[in-house]
Amino acid sequence: MTIVPAENCKFAIPKKGRLFEKVNDLLKGAGIEYNRAPRLDIAICTEIPLTLVFLPASDIAKYVGEGNVDIGITGLDVVKESNVEVDKIMDLGFGGCKLCVQAPVADKITDVSTLAGKRIVTSFPHLTEQFFKPFDEEQGVTTTITEVSGSVEAACGLGLADAVVDLVETGTTMKAAGLEVVGEVLATECILISNPNCEHRDMVKMLTRRIEGCLVAKKYVMISYNIHNDLLEKALKLTPGKKSPNITALAQTDFKAISCLVNKKQMNTKMDELHDIGATDILTFALSNTRM
Repeated sequence: MTIVPAENCKFAIPKKGRLFEKVNDLLKGAGIEYNRAPRLDIAICTEIPLTLVFLPASDIAKYVGEGNVDIGITGLDVVKESNVEVDKIMDLGFGGCKLCVQAPVADKITDVSTLAGKRIVTSFPHLTEQFFKPFDEEQGVTTTITEVSGSVEAACGLGLADAVVDLVETGTTMKAAGLEVVGEVLATECILISNPNCEHRDMVKMLTRRIEGCLVAKKYVMISYNIHNDLLEKALKLTPGKKSPNITALAQTDFKAISCLVNKKQMNTKMDELHDIGATDILTFALSNTRM
């Protein structure tokens, strides 16, 4: 049995799957270390007064909104579907997908409003009702919404629905079921949320700084190079930095040393462009964490 210190801040994260792996990697980068016993869904962090609670992603928004935990990571879709009051702290940049209305390709539906009054199967009844409500009111009909917990995409093929509302990431499952997107309900990704009445504000601020610093470190690299004074303005246009570049005078007074952050995806392009205008000693450095 794990005894949870009453004074600890409680942090809910997805308990399994790809989201758990992404979140766990983020926590490691933020220096949040813990020991989790087998088959237990609670872990005490080793260096800070923080208790991790491992929950199904679909339950996290409700736990945070009701104050059972102080802070959590889940999808925006889950927060909207749970219809609870939470404070959104930041987008996390992973777990991106779209909640879409999907109908059989064979039906050739081009206007999603024509599905008003029909049968819709979904795992997101609240969001689906909100989406179809304006169409229902305009047409004087009532859309029949049936909630299921899984295999939503099979409903049309089984004759149980005229369309479904489900998450689309790559579209592979949707296409295999003979469906296509006919309307978008919501674009979603993982977000960091907290309870509006959380008593651990200082801990939440510290966790936010750490996670934000880790996200910046994943997105950027530090680039360093030397450039002749005559080419400085041209070089700075290529590498303006996240805020501004650091410019250092060298012993060889005709040159300056520049260092700044560049987007990791643009790293090689920037190095090529700097080389082409005459920069030398071009180096890049990986970041482990940051505080901006």
